[in-house]
Amino acid sequence: MNYIENLFNLKEKIIIVTGACGQLGSRICDSFTKADAKVIGVDVNVDNNRVDGVEYFILDITKKGDKDKLYEDIIKKYGAIDVLINNAGVSTFDNFEDRPEEAFDWVMDVNLKGTFFGIQSFVNLFDKYNLKKGSIVNIGSIFGVVSPDFRNYTDLPRKNSEVYGATKAGVIQMTKYFAVHLAERNIRVNCVSPGGIFNPKCPQGDEFQENYAFRTPMKRMADDEEMIGAIMYLASDAASYTTGQNLVIDGGLTAW
Repeated sequence: MNYIENLFNLKEKIIIVTGACGQLGSRICDSFTKADAKVIGVDVNVDNNRVDGVEYFILDITKKGDKDKLYEDIIKKYGAIDVLINNAGVSTFDNFEDRPEEAFDWVMDVNLKGTFFGIQSFVNLFDKYNLKKGSIVNIGSIFGVVSPDFRNYTDLPRKNSEVYGATKAGVIQMTKYFAVHLAERNIRVNCVSPGGIFNPKCPQGDEFQENYAFRTPMKRMADDEEMIGAIMYLASDAASYTTGQNLVIDGGLTAW
């Protein structure tokens, strides 16, 4: 194995991916499996977008006790959790004037509390089992950095919500917080914030795509595969001195 291959080597690393059966989650699972990692995918529904070679478990990431038990079972079976990818996330799309408390709480619980409890479980088990090093990769969003441009949504009623942006901003800040507090334990914590990703199975409206492309320096939406290089970099030893960073992959949208 040459220097570059060794730098990015993920072979036999134990990797947990939450939200494993969503569009981006399934792509993450597939990519790490192809890198010869041992991938454990967790989701509330594991019947969609399954990837060969991935070991799946049903898990609601808001259930702290269930998460603690599953993560400990994984360590007992495989000896470690090397990388935790907190990818699971939800949003609500009704107008904010009509936002019910239940919808607001649901997004907060999954995106913010679910990410926090995932980190908490990982760290407590890291200490309990005297693990040597770890990497946590949180998935944020450009809408944790900037507001959506509502002029884009001429034929797409699924306008991004204020609570989604607030929780993703919270994930980005939580990344910085834990990067500082876990550095002495040799746990790196970073975040990847995607821009708008095209969904081929449920395409965004044609006008939305055109509007979004006009708003973006690279003149198009992203493909989910374009997020993978950053995630794999942050998971690997190539990023051994990288922590507390939010890597925005948005075709330049937030650079205007």
